[in-house]
Amino acid sequence: MRRIVKAMIAPIAFTGMIGVAIPAHAGSNQTLVEAALANPARTDQKDDDASREAEQVLELSGVKAGDKVIDYIPGTGYWTRIFTTIVGPSGHVYALWPASAAKFATEALPALKARKLSNVDAQVQSGNLPDVPEPVDLFWTVQNYHDVANGGGKEALDAFNAAVFKSLKPGGVFMIIDHADAPGSGLSGTSTKHRIDKQAVIDEVEAAGFELVEQSTALQNPQDDHTKAVFDPEIRGKTDKFTLKFRKPA
Repeated sequence: MRRIVKAMIAPIAFTGMIGVAIPAHAGSNQTLVEAALANPARTDQKDDDASREAEQVLELSGVKAGDKVIDYIPGTGYWTRIFTTIVGPSGHVYALWPASAAKFATEALPALKARKLSNVDAQVQSGNLPDVPEPVDLFWTVQNYHDVANGGGKEALDAFNAAVFKSLKPGGVFMIIDHADAPGSGLSGTSTKHRIDKQAVIDEVEAAGFELVEQSTALQNPQDDHTKAVFDPEIRGKTDKFTLKFRKPA
């Protein structure tokens, strides 16, 4: 069963940065997510919504109007372009690439900047740990957590998780979606298969002081036996993924 967390927010009226109207009676993050996904300016993204289970995972995160969000290693900006409308003019989105991932921003960063989203700060950072000028409500990373280990194993993950903890407000949420590896495999497949053992992630993140508060089965695929690299044509786009929601204690 897919579980969804709903966070109640004050009613707002907002016309999104990229042209979607958020109803004045909007009372939950579910309403905001649905409206943002319906944005006609997202026609180039909509084909990906189902495979990403966008509605399910965004509702699980509890992201709401006014939130400050870090979209870490944002790819082409798929999630950033949704967050910009959900958080609205009183919120902010930091779309961040670490220095080690600068090559992935070569085309994506100028394309995202060209959209002139007034509540988005998109940048390649000078270092490899996330650094923003204010505490945020949500730290979001999709299919990238395993890559952190490739830059130094457990020590790199420890440093990264500590930086995420520091970046969040008390009560802030850390959302991780990643390709699942076989139970008990730990970090052994992060560079070869681009997968990571879910329990290893839970152990690492909880050791940094976070609490695991929810997880979703939305992106699970029991037909994936975890033996193939995620780029293998037989499994690409259909990998078994886990979705974990952690919270920094208030």
